[in-house]
Amino acid sequence: MPRLRPGRRTVAGVAGAVLAGPLATAAPAAADVNPEGRAGRGAAPAPAPVSTASGSSVSGSTAPVSTASGSTASGSSVSGSTASGSSVSGFSAAPLPLGAGRMGMSYQEDTGDRAAGPLSSSGGVQGVDVSHYQGSIKWASVRAAGVQFAWIKATEGTTYKDPNFNANYVGAYKNKVIRGAYHFARPDASGGTAQANYFATHGGAWSRDNLTLPGVLDIEGTCYGKSKTAMRTWIGDFYRAYKAKTGRDVVIYTSRNWWSSCTGSWGGMSAKSPLWVAHWTSAASPTIPGGFPVWTVWQYSSTGRVGGISGNVDRDKFNGTRARLLALANNTP
Repeated sequence: MPRLRPGRRTVAGVAGAVLAGPLATAAPAAADVNPEGRAGRGAAPAPAPVSTASGSSVSGSTAPVSTASGSTASGSSVSGSTASGSSVSGFSAAPLPLGAGRMGMSYQEDTGDRAAGPLSSSGGVQGVDVSHYQGSIKWASVRAAGVQFAWIKATEGTTYKDPNFNANYVGAYKNKVIRGAYHFARPDASGGTAQANYFATHGGAWSRDNLTLPGVLDIEGTCYGKSKTAMRTWIGDFYRAYKAKTGRDVVIYTSRNWWSSCTGSWGGMSAKSPLWVAHWTSAASPTIPGGFPVWTVWQYSSTGRVGGISGNVDRDKFNGTRARLLALANNTP
């Protein structure tokens, strides 16, 4: 096995795979974080739900399908990006309504791909990611269907909290689904530090309780008018602020195309943040962004079907055993 630098941990069964950054001591103790993901008391209540008409689920089966025309097993190429990072190929530069962001929305528009990859019956540690778009979820049925982990949308920008977050976060916890929260990044709205602080205090907190994963920075869409250098700075600011609040290295969710176009395949986060890559394909493994040596989580489909969830749901796979997933959750070697 290749020699690893001190303080780095590996995903079981993946030589040299970075599971997380340097071992950190949790800032909040387990007793200081409640099942809703709030540090202490006094977290702001969720704002009123936004309309989900434009983001309603599309029906379909979980049987593997071929990728959309023009996409490849390694992901679609990036074109049309500018020096200022204004856009990623195929994705509209129109402003996104606050609260409308969800995982994979730009990947779908960029590639036109809705392919289903390996199903839960193929083995591996399986998961889902959800938001208010999935409506009311029966978490007991989700767990019974073999789902072991979930990331749940918590926040967007510095003012929006997903209206279904509390119900989903507590429901997953009560049914022993290892869960975490994610923040949909809006680099056009405010700085990375401000958004990380809002996330950490409105759902993205962490505790070592065998059921809480570190938070996720969902970074996708356009390049929000930022240069590659400016985007790297924004991501770095978010990372440092989140770690200062929680003691954890934030997980980065992105795609090869976005990371290449908007950060220039930056390698500055590879030793710090586990990678969650979006690549909807029936291939045996995903194509990962330049700058990362290995993936930790793979979002392989947007058309999964799971008991307890109405309509389609994103499906995810962890790169390792359940024991390694628990190590990621508990911040242990």
